[in-house]
Amino acid sequence: MTLSPKSFELNIERGVASITLDRPDRLNALTFEVYGELASTFEMLAIPEVRAVVLTGRGRGFCSGGDVEGIIAQLFSEGPEGLLAFTRVTGRLIQRICELRRPVIAAVNGVAVGAGAVIAAACDLRIASEGARFGYVFPKVGLSGADMGASWLLPRIVGRGHAAELLYFGDLIDARTALGMGLVNRVVRAEEVVPLAKAWAKRLAEGPAFAHSVTKQMLLSEDGMSLAEGIEAEAQAQALCMAHADFREAYDANKNKRPARFLGAPDAAPKAEGEE
Repeated sequence: MTLSPKSFELNIERGVASITLDRPDRLNALTFEVYGELASTFEMLAIPEVRAVVLTGRGRGFCSGGDVEGIIAQLFSEGPEGLLAFTRVTGRLIQRICELRRPVIAAVNGVAVGAGAVIAAACDLRIASEGARFGYVFPKVGLSGADMGASWLLPRIVGRGHAAELLYFGDLIDARTALGMGLVNRVVRAEEVVPLAKAWAKRLAEGPAFAHSVTKQMLLSEDGMSLAEGIEAEAQAQALCMAHADFREAYDANKNKRPARFLGAPDAAPKAEGEE
C-alpha cells in the first residue's frame, strides 16, 4: 500500500487492518484532507491481505465531526457548487465504508458526534466505551439531520422512530442509551474497547472471508427488496458460497475434528466445477 496518511495510523497485521484517527488534541476532528485520505484508504483496503477492519480514535474521542476551524469556517466563503462538492466528498467516505466487502468494526472510545457518529453508523459493528457519547448534532448548527447518509443508515440500525428522534433533536446520548436503541453492539470499560474490537476482527479474519463478504453485500443490497426478491438473492449468493472451497474446508474440518483453515480471499470467485 502506497498511501501515507498524515492524520491517522494504518496498520495491517494477520488479516486485520487497524485505522486509528490521530488528532487527539482536536478529538480527532475531520478536515478536508482527512475525509479524502480516509475514503481513499477504505477503497484501497479491498485487497486479499485485509479480511476485517477496526476503526478507532486516539485519546479521549472517537471523532468529533468536522473541524470547526478547518472546515466550517471555510464553508461560509463557498458558493453553491463548492458546498455541494464538499457534501459529496463527505458522503463518499460513508459509501466507501459501506461498500468495502469486509466487516468493519468501530471501536468508539469516546465522543462520536456529527460526522463521527455517521462514520460509526456506517460500520458493520460498534463497540462503545462506557463513557462514549453519540450525537447527530446537525440540527444544533442549523443543518438537516440527513447528512452523509445518516437518514439512510439509522432507520436500518435503530428503526425509524429512534432515527427520527436522533436526527430531529440532535441530542447527545450516552453509551447505555445507544445500547438500548440498538445503535451499538456492546458497551465495555474504556480499556476493553479496542482489544475487544481487535478480538472480534481477528475472529472474523480467521473465518470464511468470501462468505463474510457475501453477507455484507446481502445486508446492503437486500434493503428495498421484496421478500421473494430477497429469498432469490440469497439463494444465488448461498449457491456461490457452496461452490467455494471454504464450504468443503468447513465440512472436512468438522469431520476430522480439527479447526477449519479458511484460506479463500474475500473477493475470490469460486472455481467452476472441474477447474484446477
